[in-house]
Amino acid sequence: MDAKDILGLQKTSFPSAQEKKPRAPKEPQRKPDGVSREVYALTGGVGMAPLMPTIEASHLKRRPAVEKEKVAWQWLPFTSSARTDNLQLYHWVRVVNNVPPTGDYDFAKYNTKVDVLKYTDEEYEKYLTEPTWSREETDQLFELCQRFDLRFIVIADRFPTARSVEDLKSRYYSVTRALLIARARSFDEVAGNPLVKETFNAAHETERKRALSALFSQTKQQERKDAEVLAEAKRIMESRAANKNVEEAGAPTSLPNAAVPADGVSPLSNNLPSSAATHPAAAANTSIPDTLRMLKVYLRTHALDQMVQAVTASAGIRMIKRVDQTLQDLGVNLKPKVPTKAVCAEHLELRNEILTLLNIQKQLQNKEAEVLANRESSFTEAPTTPKVPCS
Repeated sequence: MDAKDILGLQKTSFPSAQEKKPRAPKEPQRKPDGVSREVYALTGGVGMAPLMPTIEASHLKRRPAVEKEKVAWQWLPFTSSARTDNLQLYHWVRVVNNVPPTGDYDFAKYNTKVDVLKYTDEEYEKYLTEPTWSREETDQLFELCQRFDLRFIVIADRFPTARSVEDLKSRYYSVTRALLIARARSFDEVAGNPLVKETFNAAHETERKRALSALFSQTKQQERKDAEVLAEAKRIMESRAANKNVEEAGAPTSLPNAAVPADGVSPLSNNLPSSAATHPAAAANTSIPDTLRMLKVYLRTHALDQMVQAVTASAGIRMIKRVDQTLQDLGVNLKPKVPTKAVCAEHLELRNEILTLLNIQKQLQNKEAEVLANRESSFTEAPTTPKVPCS
């Protein structure tokens, strides 16, 4: 109810000019992060000016249109320079922009031929005569070599007379070598040619084929024996190499006048007693290492350790452990309690004998294994007895 209703006045349909429409509330602009308040106030809330000038994409130059290659495959004829009859064949060819490729056939480059030398009558009579070969046979041989590109297996099959492959090779290479030497102004011109540098040896070629034939015809038992021989040879070579390395390392094997020092510590100038002289093996194995030879006085136990290492250097770690285990089984100390000269000599001799015994046992086991393998192979390879049907 308003004033017009109280006074009884008629209401107008036009709105009052004083009436204002409500405005939408303005959203407060928030200062962006990283911009100081002073800079934000100076810019008036407008965004920062860009670092790089902006260019509309419509002002840029458009990329020129590139024409794509038109590729097609066409069934076209071709000729090959490898043929002399001008035979025309067809194949599929990749054509770009309707321009067919030109040039020779791609696979014609693989048509390689052997340059077989030709000789004249004068050269044959002067350089190429051979009592076991006639002129007609030599001409036929060179004609077949040119025709079949030195495929001597095929040539031997086509040759009219009975000649082996080695005979054909020997005749061809000897004639070619003689022609090269005769036509050269000096021997140095053809000294590097393989046909001149390496002569064909028919006897060696025959022996090589015979050896290959024997190898291919071996039985499994023969192959097994050959493998055992090779393994034994390899073991011997490794053993010799190990012994050679020990000798080169400076470990002496024998020194007759060397002596093991006396009780406790002693100079190196002592001589062997009669007990050590009665045992040549012990005297040989009690040689003093070079590392102790420069010293005037040293501990006997230290010398014994080094001599034991020199004796068992080529035996291997496992064999050394077996020697120590055998000494313990025999009730012998690994190091003598009283390391006198005679005791050390006997200790080294005992170690050598144990090492020899273990090596013999190992060889015996290998031989027994070989015998067992041969017996099993003989049983497996023996032919079975055919069964006779009952009548």
